[in-house]
Amino acid sequence: MKDIVARQTAVTAVDRIDREPTVAELDAIERELPVILAGVDLLDAHIITLDRIPSELDQRRIRRARRRVLAARRALANRSTAGQAGGAA
Repeated sequence: MKDIVARQTAVTAVDRIDREPTVAELDAIERELPVILAGVDLLDAHIITLDRIPSELDQRRIRRARRRVLAARRALANRSTAGQAGGAA
């Protein structure tokens, strides 16, 4: 049996395969980290209720997690908008 392998060159440039994230990419991740963490909390709250009917406590936990996601998204959007407008009022 023969192995099937690609005979084309890689689509990604060779110098980008083993590179570290740039400063701009790390800054973007740091800015979005509150939204990411809030999303993880919401996902955790949903995972807890997968195998059972959600109790009142579970429902509150999900509502709080949704509010945290929305608040983090709003804060990120407000920071992005303020940065684009130059911060002048």
